Amino acid sequence: MPAAILNDGVKSCADACVECIEACEACEACAQQCIESAEQEMVECVKLCLDCALLCEACLPLLARGSRYVTELCRLCADACDACAAECEKHDDDVMRHCAQACRRAVEECGRLAAE
Repeated sequence: MPAAILNDGVKSCADACVECIEACEACEACAQQCIESAEQEMVECVKLCLDCALLCEACLPLLARGSRYVTELCRLCADACDACAAECEKHDDDVMRHCAQACRRAVEECGRLAAE
């Protein structure tokens, strides 16, 4: 996605989405190991990380082309990222903390864009 075609607000949101996708993927990989070792309290965390990453991924092409649906999708993405952050914050693990921080940034950026 060429940075030159994106205004600062859209680029900031896209960057936050990419960071959140990467953090959610790391979180999901860690959580998957926990599930395999019978730590069932991680099931909801895995689901939320997957949802969050998928919605962030869906936002990127809509942001890049200035889709008329980006506002609604950014609002949904912010909601999913907020839920993911809240769940990851329950776990005392560096990967989960990083995921929660990335999700909080995405909540802020996607929420700001959705409010415009």
